[in-house]
Amino acid sequence: MSPADKLPSLHVVAAVIRGTDGRILITRRSPQVDQGGLWEFPGGKLEPGEPRRRGLQRELEEELGIRLEHAAPLLQLTHDYPHQRVLLDVFEVTRWQGTPWGREGQPLQWVAPEFLLDYAFPAANAPIVTAARLPRWCLVTPAPEASVAVWLAALERCVQAGIRLVQLRAPALARADYISLAESSIALVHRYGGRILLNAEPALAHALAADGVHLNSRALREHLVRPLPSPMLVSAACHDTTELAAARAVGVDFVLISPVAATHSHPGAPTLGWSGLRALAQSAGLPSFALGGLGPQDLALAAAAGCLGVASSSAGWRDPGAMDAAAATHALASFGGLENAAL
Repeated sequence: MSPADKLPSLHVVAAVIRGTDGRILITRRSPQVDQGGLWEFPGGKLEPGEPRRRGLQRELEEELGIRLEHAAPLLQLTHDYPHQRVLLDVFEVTRWQGTPWGREGQPLQWVAPEFLLDYAFPAANAPIVTAARLPRWCLVTPAPEASVAVWLAALERCVQAGIRLVQLRAPALARADYISLAESSIALVHRYGGRILLNAEPALAHALAADGVHLNSRALREHLVRPLPSPMLVSAACHDTTELAAARAVGVDFVLISPVAATHSHPGAPTLGWSGLRALAQSAGLPSFALGGLGPQDLALAAAAGCLGVASSSAGWRDPGAMDAAAATHALASFGGLENAAL
């Protein structure tokens, strides 16, 4: 048992409350409490034996005077402070009754996701800030097999359908060809308001004005510190607890955990399954995307396992509209209907 395992635990529920304009509600902690003056996401500690969603509903009624109508799991994580371990269950709230106001005298602020980094939060909230800035889907591109023009047209169909986070993966391309493809892809994705990470060296992502970099297992082992400054994004491929620990040490923003299910690219390879995914995602301490043989129908299961969403290559490339529709359906899941869902 590690020293952290002996810490007293505090189970907390929190809400990323997202308005119809996309802005997110944050509140300011009283100067008189622990970490006073910092901003946070509304919520609070659960009562003994209290279901998580019921506790969230109670907390938001007490703090903001609103009644939940729709919420969906966003993130589960553990954060160790020197004096206690905090277990965080975070939900995305997209519909409620009433107008939020500070019933405890706390200041409120509606903030566009891209400006959340301008506010000071408790350390345990850092992964929530990241999750609030990310979509439910990450498209991992297949490599071009025919003409680049045809491939770019397919990528445009994806972003037109609503995909807003793309990882450009084409390991077989020569460097010059990858750079050319990256330049065209970055311009295309940015034209639709999306973000694109390069599966390449961080210096190239910076030079080409991409939104960040994805570190495969080899690249993750090569980095001891975060390779790009915030607000650029850094993601990493993780397959076990050792790689998750390395990702946390490097300071990545989110991880892709794989393989959950069998894939055409790695036939016969061992898979995590949903139980293995759950064990890794809930211990990651970072927003996680489930990867490997998954499609739109798997988003709810991935969220139940503690993931922010799903990363997909073939399914997303083939039917991006279904991915976007699944995310919209998940965000509007009935709060009451989710009360007894297994996490």
